Amino acid sequence: MNPLSAESTQPTRPQRLIVAITGATGEIYGVRLLQTLQRLPQIETHLIVSEAGWLTIAHELDMSKDAIRALAHTTHAVNNIGASIASGSFLCDGMIVAPCSMKTLSAIAHGYSDNLISRAADVILKERRRLTLMVRETPLSTIHLNNMLAVANAGGTIFPPVPAFYHQPSSIDEIIEQTVARTLDQHGIHSDTLKRWQSV
Repeated sequence: MNPLSAESTQPTRPQRLIVAITGATGEIYGVRLLQTLQRLPQIETHLIVSEAGWLTIAHELDMSKDAIRALAHTTHAVNNIGASIASGSFLCDGMIVAPCSMKTLSAIAHGYSDNLISRAADVILKERRRLTLMVRETPLSTIHLNNMLAVANAGGTIFPPVPAFYHQPSSIDEIIEQTVARTLDQHGIHSDTLKRWQSV
């Protein structure tokens, strides 16, 4: 028997998802993603936070770095290009950048792997895995739109955290929860908290 074809001998592994948090406003989206995924034992999360991301987290959220790192199975330093997730040989099922700054979008769109976030995203695209960017900026310039189109043409999903109101949210928390659940839908992770549209 060819050992390379003996699938029964291969150990099972959890579904692996990279979550990156960059410096755009909306850090709660990345944190809520991690909190949601932490409740799912079949998901293994790998976290990267940019330097600007940490600065924005300090401004927007009452959470320490240690508290945020504790939400992920593994945290990688943003400048560690030698990390496991920087290689296509690392078996990974997808990546979400939440929120995604225009700087990070630009780096991903042009294959400029200057840190681990853009490198990991480059790997996800070249390996034909699922990449979702929660881009956060308004208004959008032609440069921003062209960069989004480049990522979409390369196989990524552009997912601005645009709030829905058909479920009649009564709080900001419900808006965030709905947006995060819709984002996870893109990766085949379906949440019971998502209030789906019903025909009228």
